[in-house]
Amino acid sequence: MSTKKYAAEAIGTFWLTFAGCGSAVIAAGFPQVGIGLVGVSLAFGLSVVTMAYAIGHISGCHLNPAVTVGLAAGGRFPAQQILPYVIAQVIGAIVAATLLYAIAIGAPGFDLGKGFAANGYDAHSPGQYGMVACFITEVVMTMMFLFIIMGATHGKAPAGFAPLAIGLALVMIHLVSIPVTNTSVNPARSTGPALFVGGWAMMQLWLFWVAPLIGGVLGGVVYRWLSEEPAGVVEGLKTA
Repeated sequence: MSTKKYAAEAIGTFWLTFAGCGSAVIAAGFPQVGIGLVGVSLAFGLSVVTMAYAIGHISGCHLNPAVTVGLAAGGRFPAQQILPYVIAQVIGAIVAATLLYAIAIGAPGFDLGKGFAANGYDAHSPGQYGMVACFITEVVMTMMFLFIIMGATHGKAPAGFAPLAIGLALVMIHLVSIPVTNTSVNPARSTGPALFVGGWAMMQLWLFWVAPLIGGVLGGVVYRWLSEEPAGVVEGLKTA
């Protein structure tokens, strides 16, 4: 059973990274008909909605180390499962970035130096936002993301609507924070592209691990305090 959970997390995180980052690299600025910031935001949100319905019953559909850690902090996920989930998520993101790179280099004039949807601060922030502003943004956005996930997946929440609430929350997060950090709130999603960009992206990757993990823990703890019944463990299949 555990192997299926990890495979589901890898596949789901692959889809989030490939569809989300792919929309930014391939389609966002396409001449005349590019999807722009709104389109990229929708792509990330829809990737979560579609995978939540597809694999939520298998793994809980975390797709994100910060979500996994945040759910554990909120009493909704077993701590001993954190590491294998995170490893599976990072593998899925790296495979997605590899495939996206293989496709992107097929276009004449492709320039990896333009960022490849990597996250960054200071000169590498889309809006040139400083490190402190980017750190705060990632903490707050991830905190609210976890808060919404905790509530939407609670046993007393309306049944069947959690994927929509979570996916729409991710759309809103991207609509606000793409100009600031290119939006991470997900260390796995940040790691895949950074490995290909190298240099500055790898040097700044620490922020997109530390800030989302802090935000995830805060969101999980705050919601657990607000609603003391941590009903509904978000892990899909029971481990044999």
